[in-house]
Amino acid sequence: MLIDFFLHLRRHKLPCSLRELLDLHGALAARIVSLDMDAFYLLARCLLVKDEAHLDRFDRAFAEYYDGLQASPLLPETLPDDWLRRELERLLSLEERDLLRSLGGLDKLLETLNQRLAEQKERHAGGNKWVGTGGSSPFGHGGFHPEGVRMGGEGEHGRAAKVWEARHYRNFSDDDSPLGQRAIQLALRKLRRWVRKGSLDELDLDDTIQSTARQGWLDVKLRPERHNGVKLLVFFDVGGSMDSHVAEVQRLFSALRHEFKHLEFFYFHNCLYDFVWRDNARRFEEKFDTWRLLRTYGHDYRVILVGDAKMGPYEITWPGGAVEYWNEEPGQLWLARLQQQYPKLVWINPLPRREWLWHPSIKLINELIGGRMHPLTLAGLAQAIDQL
Repeated sequence: MLIDFFLHLRRHKLPCSLRELLDLHGALAARIVSLDMDAFYLLARCLLVKDEAHLDRFDRAFAEYYDGLQASPLLPETLPDDWLRRELERLLSLEERDLLRSLGGLDKLLETLNQRLAEQKERHAGGNKWVGTGGSSPFGHGGFHPEGVRMGGEGEHGRAAKVWEARHYRNFSDDDSPLGQRAIQLALRKLRRWVRKGSLDELDLDDTIQSTARQGWLDVKLRPERHNGVKLLVFFDVGGSMDSHVAEVQRLFSALRHEFKHLEFFYFHNCLYDFVWRDNARRFEEKFDTWRLLRTYGHDYRVILVGDAKMGPYEITWPGGAVEYWNEEPGQLWLARLQQQYPKLVWINPLPRREWLWHPSIKLINELIGGRMHPLTLAGLAQAIDQL
């Protein structure tokens, strides 16, 4: 049962395991869902897909396996004769069936639709004949015909006798989509290195059993709690053009705080100079000297700089280039010192990669950090984590 479906998902490169297939069998045996394709779709997606990045791939594989749909065309070439018939008794009332006969009955409706699909060669809006949008034809979407077939889009008036969609499930995410906090947390989990340090406050069950068996009496063994031992130092660009990326960066910051116990963060503006700060409201009163920062945090820290890198190139290459004060040394020198202290360093840019070529400063920053700039997308974050 479901072996062919499971193998079909694997052929679509979905990393589902036999354990997850057995869980799906168990859920069906327990009758969590029964005789409802939409409920089965949701159950299968919940149990077989463990990464949001694979949801769209699952949707396509599911639709292809159960519906025979391909690559989401806008309209089908022909309509199967039994499609409108199989649930007619359940979906239409007596009055609606009488209304349907006004076009000559279901056979006539299907015959007319398939004929027009074969004749129509272009998109049509309005009107009363072709398959289109916003008209009074019985075929299309957004129109007013009382016994029509909605197809190729969303309905507006709720008057269709039946709905034909070329694809039932929308895209959820892909490698170049903007990230939500949940997706960021899942990506950051790859940057884990589990260690056990600190006080002995967790029961070590295996060691307790073995020691009790050796001693002949209860010998409770404790161990330190396991936690992520990776140390992370993050610098956030604030102000100016970064104001339009506040929501994205807040999601990233929240995910970082959730995933890393050893997290230190500071703010800067445009480029790194001789000081950073922790509180934006008091950035000039409570400066944190960058030399002090380099001496305080050891080489074992990994570094992430977050910013759009949009600035005048002189802000990077010249003394006095900073827009808010006179910097004695250029920003590129401080970036070099940061890389020397922390070899594992990346830059996360909330701007889409396609816009990087429009700003010379982005190219310059990327060159200065050895091409380790990545966009704030699923693929970009995964590449950054690999480098860290």
